[in-house]
Amino acid sequence: MRTYEETLAYLTGLEVSAGWDLKLERMQAALARRGHPEARFPAIHVAGTNGKGSAAAMLDAVLTAAGYRTGLYTSPHLVDFTERIRASGRTIPRAAVVELAAELRADLEAARIPLTHFEFATLLACEWFARIGVDVGVIEVGLGGRLDATNLVRPIVGAITSIALDHEEYLGSDVVSIAAEKAGIAKPGVPLVIGRLPAEADEVVVAHAGAAGAPVVRAGVLVDAPDGLAFRGPLGAEWNGIHLALPGAFQRDNAAVALTALALAGARFPCPPAAVRVGLESVRWPGRLAILRRSPLVVADGAHNPAGVAALAGELPSILGDRSVTLVFAVMADKAWPAMLEALRPHVARAIVTRVGRRGLDPGRVAERFAAELSVEAIPEPAAALGAALAATGPADAILIAGSLFLVGEAYKVILGERPLFEPWQAPGTDGTEPRP
Repeated sequence: MRTYEETLAYLTGLEVSAGWDLKLERMQAALARRGHPEARFPAIHVAGTNGKGSAAAMLDAVLTAAGYRTGLYTSPHLVDFTERIRASGRTIPRAAVVELAAELRADLEAARIPLTHFEFATLLACEWFARIGVDVGVIEVGLGGRLDATNLVRPIVGAITSIALDHEEYLGSDVVSIAAEKAGIAKPGVPLVIGRLPAEADEVVVAHAGAAGAPVVRAGVLVDAPDGLAFRGPLGAEWNGIHLALPGAFQRDNAAVALTALALAGARFPCPPAAVRVGLESVRWPGRLAILRRSPLVVADGAHNPAGVAALAGELPSILGDRSVTLVFAVMADKAWPAMLEALRPHVARAIVTRVGRRGLDPGRVAERFAAELSVEAIPEPAAALGAALAATGPADAILIAGSLFLVGEAYKVILGERPLFEPWQAPGTDGTEPRP
């Protein structure tokens, strides 16, 4: 693997050949083989059905504003793989991806340790964070928690933002089962922040955390104040004059979880009020209520399960106004897509259904299901579907892109071009792989 394109092809091959296979044994063996890079930095570990990426981005932004070298690991990416692995707000350089992936591949193949795509990416992130010497890692869970590859990091705080139905094939068919999987991130003596959860999920998380010896801390509150928002949380934490850069009322809950985690981590990583304000008013998290164009208005949101789409639908009247709206929709085949479309249908005049990824649902099925209720067209190729929506939408109307983060990524490419969403990280005088002096 001498080029970035060859490296991405290798990683894609891992996804096709292995997919999701939730176990910890392979990852444990790989981390041990590599000398436990995950043990070389403390982490804040963030799980949840929805909101975990937003909360992780907020944590990273505040810690960066406070002067710490952070490592942020999230998934999936929108435009480029490097978005998944960032240091102090900037992406891992492509050259570092090529170098580290080649090194890891050779070593793991010699040791006969086969990893899935997500496991390999997680290992790569841990290696890079260790090499550049991050002060703290903000690590987003990929799927579930208990058996997720990230569950081997060394957290000082854990957090669960929300629990709802999603990924039932892997996590269980009800919120109780899903809550048990997400509660699996609880560690002895490590405080676990929990956001607003359904009562039955809350009970399960508290019980699992208690059995693991993890103190449960409920997220503080953000309330309206004359100078913005005010936060009141544990350990006497009070931050005022807060303004959230991320749009949507639901981001208050995510911010409350993030700020509570920061309060609990404050003994090791104190964040002055100015850093809290700067971080939250400047954080970037693309693909969530994102405005990609103004004329016509193009809104892209990565909501990909019924709870996420319900939150999106609640924001649409204030964003879209009385515009005539074309929905461009794609969804993975294992999602509860009829409920998602039912929530969006009152807000749209017509829909174009497309397909993204090898697990994507056949758009013809969606079109057939909703043909009697909505003007709907199936266009399998996403770039063509987005192009058709743009061509048919007047400057005073709107396009809503939803159902899949992969579709949102395609929208960024079609509408804004292939340019990266973030600048690459570069330590002075290095190629991005050397440790901090």
